[in-house]
Amino acid sequence: MTFKQLVWWILVTLFVGFSFLYPFINEPEALMPPPPIKPTSTTQAIPDFSAYEQVVEKKQAFFDYLRPEVERQNDYLLNLRLQIQNMQQDYNEKGGLSSLDGKRLKWLIAEYNIEPDLSIDEQFELLMRRVDIIPADLVLVQAANESAWGTSRFAQEGYNLFGLWCFRKGCGFVPRRRNSGANHEVAKFDNLSRATYTYMRNLNRHRAYTQLRDIRRKLRANQKPITGIALSEGLMQYSERGEDYIEELQHMIRINREYITL
Repeated sequence: MTFKQLVWWILVTLFVGFSFLYPFINEPEALMPPPPIKPTSTTQAIPDFSAYEQVVEKKQAFFDYLRPEVERQNDYLLNLRLQIQNMQQDYNEKGGLSSLDGKRLKWLIAEYNIEPDLSIDEQFELLMRRVDIIPADLVLVQAANESAWGTSRFAQEGYNLFGLWCFRKGCGFVPRRRNSGANHEVAKFDNLSRATYTYMRNLNRHRAYTQLRDIRRKLRANQKPITGIALSEGLMQYSERGEDYIEELQHMIRINREYITL
């Protein structure tokens, strides 16, 4: 065997070997975990927004801090939505799911509170309603409203910009003004990513926000933009203030438009 023949044989062997391994090298994870949490987030304190003396500077700093995370979470949701569509298409064409997709669907059903006893067609339909974006303008103004522009104790000490509650003892902060007999706490998070993911998942799966998801579905069906103004109408149960709360959010979106958008 000549030297050139030997080199050719080695290259062919490597190519065949890589071709065989390629599906396994690129095999996706069996489940669909939340988007990765940046390790540095657990050690980086939330900025001290109270240090800003100018209101305009505080607003811009707050939105600039939160916006990249909101965009990252929405990108994750769009990617997850695409994977659900692909699974649904495979199921319709093949009459079943692979073992891997079966595990993915099981995770999605649990993560988005889908009834496991529903038919698989109904499960896919509900997932397509629940796994979708929350407009950045709505997220940003809700965070500003609920956290006093990032200056609240819950925001500064627990990344809770969204007023999220939890119901397990020790899961968060005990509110100073909690009513007698109440057992809720204000949730505490290790980082901004986990807090934002939990907030978006809450809007996407809790029965209290079915109207928000219906508004979004209709906008998609009519190929109209999904806006914070529109989806805010589905937040009647987010606050005890009801309609006044919605009107305040919509007003905040309008007057802060120049700071919200890049």
